[in-house]
Amino acid sequence: MDKEKLNKILNTIDEMGDSHVGSCNDTPLREDAFEMDDQLKIELIAKHFKEIMHVLGLDLSDESLKGTPLRVAKMFINEHFKGLNPKHKPHPTLFDNNFQYGEMLVERDINFYSTCEHHFVPIFGKAHVAYFSSGKVIGLSKLNRIVDYYSRRPQVQERLTIQIAEEFKDILQTEDVAVVMDAKHLCVASRGIKDDSSSTVTASYHGKFKEAQIRKEFLKYIGFGDLG
Repeated sequence: MDKEKLNKILNTIDEMGDSHVGSCNDTPLREDAFEMDDQLKIELIAKHFKEIMHVLGLDLSDESLKGTPLRVAKMFINEHFKGLNPKHKPHPTLFDNNFQYGEMLVERDINFYSTCEHHFVPIFGKAHVAYFSSGKVIGLSKLNRIVDYYSRRPQVQERLTIQIAEEFKDILQTEDVAVVMDAKHLCVASRGIKDDSSSTVTASYHGKFKEAQIRKEFLKYIGFGDLG
């Protein structure tokens, strides 16, 4: 392939990535995504990442570098992208709302770490979630686990926000759910424009949270009162 044609393809891919092209709210996965076991995935990723390092000109016989391909492969499968595999999905238990608490329940400042699917660099920030009980509640830590599960995969923030909201609606058996995410993107901070001071805010409001007054109350609780 000649250099001009290659550059045209690379430019097209880069433009598509920056435009946040996406087909749906589900993470794009092949039908055979989980036919291969994790150990084989680790072995193959290590092999290919070793080749990437070789192409970059790194000396893989160096004591500091020779274990890197395997470390990266394990990190991808066991940590950064473990949310791709449904076997890691939390299955929280619902409890009766014995206190008959009918007000908004908010958990704010949930730390999350994800990965930009366009450049494979980190996205990190805070998630804020709220719901009105339909007669059932779940343990607070399970809210964190659900945010973490959907974060641990290649993502765009818009999809991540929607996926978390839809999961809460399903688990909590209510439409009265809100999710706001405020995140830094290293694809913005460390490359391209190199703006490390900006953050991206996304939201998904459902049920009662579509009402202006209730949404304003939620935003005040999480310190976004000026957005209400």
